[in-house]
Amino acid sequence: MNIFEAIKFLEKQISDPSIGLPEDIFLFITRITPMVNVDLLIKDVKNRTLLSWRKDLYSGEGWHVPGGIVRLKEKLIDRVKKVIEIEIKTSVIFEKEPIAINEIILHQKTRSHFISFLFKGFIYGNFIPANEGLTEKDNGYLKWHEVCPDNLIKVHEIYRKYI
Repeated sequence: MNIFEAIKFLEKQISDPSIGLPEDIFLFITRITPMVNVDLLIKDVKNRTLLSWRKDLYSGEGWHVPGGIVRLKEKLIDRVKKVIEIEIKTSVIFEKEPIAINEIILHQKTRSHFISFLFKGFIYGNFIPANEGLTEKDNGYLKWHEVCPDNLIKVHEIYRKYI
């Protein structure tokens, strides 16, 4: 198979890249190009920060700010809204301009280069995360933090000063 045929084969595996990619194709792409992502620094009236637990092969284990990879032809602000809908599941007021832009290069083969846009958000009232069926060590478990935890994932150390 030549490269043209290989590309055509891969394209047939992708129904709609604006929705997302099959996992194997996504991981391949992260080995050959930078990913653009949004991260959310969400605070409450007590100035606590909402963090999510994460444990995976690429980021390791620890607390991180919620976020997500921008899809093809998706505006940054639309990805922010989608992350809020999927991960937070409550109303978040957020600034329309990022408070930080970072280039992250990790010394690993897959998921190694990111351009990250940090958006600041705020939740009014006494929001209690809906963690039904999750323990504190399950992916996606949300928790308010009064101070930055020691076990922040390494890639989010750049956000420690904001937390």
